[in-house]
Amino acid sequence: MEFLPDDIAAYVQAHTAAEPELLKKIARDTHAQVLKPRMLSGNVQGRFLSLISKLMQPKLILEIGTYTGYSAICLAEGLAAGGKLITIDINEELENRVRGYFEQAGLKDVIDYRIGNALNFLPTINESIDLVFIDADKENYIKYYNLVFDKVRSGGLILADNVLWSGKITQTKTDKDTRALQEFNDAVVADARVECMLLPLRDGIMMARKK
Repeated sequence: MEFLPDDIAAYVQAHTAAEPELLKKIARDTHAQVLKPRMLSGNVQGRFLSLISKLMQPKLILEIGTYTGYSAICLAEGLAAGGKLITIDINEELENRVRGYFEQAGLKDVIDYRIGNALNFLPTINESIDLVFIDADKENYIKYYNLVFDKVRSGGLILADNVLWSGKITQTKTDKDTRALQEFNDAVVADARVECMLLPLRDGIMMARKK
């Protein structure tokens, strides 16, 4: 997942704004107590998400894949006054932990945290979305993209995480998740409705701005 030499990665970390104390706690807790801690966004990616959100000042953010809530809190930092963030995750075992973090962040009334299958929930959203962050099961990335696309406003942004998939994205002999990400990346770059860039940050973020 990490593509930079250790010394360069450390330099990037040292020259990126520090994460708030609560996010440091979430990162520590996740690495100590939760399975697959590499799924956590981490400081550099988290500050990127926060910065993008602050630049856009969105009224509605949609996140698909909550995990332990780190990225949702980062994204919520840039919400416009009166804005909200909807985040969806299928792992009910983490629900109490995540709700606790949102409450500690003062965001329990700002973040609409849903437990369930995003494929079933997304069609029920009838609001205009400013910013989407997709970070869930890879085989459904293209389905999530297609389900949310018409709900995203013109000028809105869709971000998708892990699109370099620890470097496996360039391989020809692949597993189903890698193939799904290859198909997703190919579909986005061929989509004339967006301007896109694959940003080689951490494990890769596909950025697609709706025209």
